[in-house]
Amino acid sequence: MRYIIIGAGAVGGSIGGRLAGSGHEVVLVARGAHQAALRDGGLRLKVPDGAFTYRLPTVEGPDGLGELRADDVLVLAVKTQDTVGALQAWGPAPVAGGGTAAERLPLFCAQNGVEGQRLALRVFRHVYGVCVWLPATHLQPGEVSAGGAPLTGILHVGRYPHGIDETARLVAADLEKTRFFEAPVVEDVARWQYAKLLTNLTNALQSLAGQDEGQEGRAALRARVRAEGEAVLDAAGIPYASLEEQQALRGHKVDLVPLDGAPRGGGSSWQSLTRATGTIEADYLNGEIALLGRLHGVPTPLNDLLQHLSNTFAREHRAPGSMPIEELIRLADEAVAFVQET
Repeated sequence: MRYIIIGAGAVGGSIGGRLAGSGHEVVLVARGAHQAALRDGGLRLKVPDGAFTYRLPTVEGPDGLGELRADDVLVLAVKTQDTVGALQAWGPAPVAGGGTAAERLPLFCAQNGVEGQRLALRVFRHVYGVCVWLPATHLQPGEVSAGGAPLTGILHVGRYPHGIDETARLVAADLEKTRFFEAPVVEDVARWQYAKLLTNLTNALQSLAGQDEGQEGRAALRARVRAEGEAVLDAAGIPYASLEEQQALRGHKVDLVPLDGAPRGGGSSWQSLTRATGTIEADYLNGEIALLGRLHGVPTPLNDLLQHLSNTFAREHRAPGSMPIEELIRLADEAVAFVQET
């Protein structure tokens, strides 16, 4: 199978690089300066076992490949806010032997949140969920770093919304053959993705107020944000893997180690602000909880606040971590008090 990585950023670049390093045929899809750097200098991947350069075919869209192959696997790794554009570009792409990518090819959604695969299912017939536990960083064109060790990541794989088939098994086997991924094939991939969603709710807290774990009140605010998310999922009747179940699976398989010349910095939302992209994924993380809360009658003042502030920071190109944690806690307390009073 040939893997087409749609969105060769932190997650996509790490998956694509590891697959290429184990001998798989990989095509990278990127835009702008990143695409130019990948085309001219290759993908520079820094990982605990070394720094590697992979010179791989790189395109901006399906026109750069011509007719797709019947054995192509599409891996969608763009931010959720860029999903619709990617689906519109790749869905109609012709496949050798007849039909389109949307009709014939499998699409694996390696994204945070749960909305990307719902959007994909409107267009593609064969959609697979991937629960991404893969700490990686992409800040400079052509460069990706992934500091997890001994594994680069754990990627639960399954059909969306549920089920297992031979394609899921084959892709998971290819991932595990790299020796740097564990890829459990599961019937209920969404249950793992909702668990990851709860963890990602505090991406906004990190991107707004930095990541100094010693700051007073930070851990309490993080716990409050997560508890609000759990209350919403419980009210909606949506199952999710517990923290204990996740920890039992992960153990110390993906521990972060320092990489020379590639500081970790922060997670995906922090990286979006650092790159000043003008957008951020909060609408599909904190906003997912806000949506479900409104549908099921559960107030979500903390996630509403984090969603609003994150979008403001992205729109105004404000620096990540520039809000004092004391101010964020004060705003959070005011938001909760206002809901309680009304």
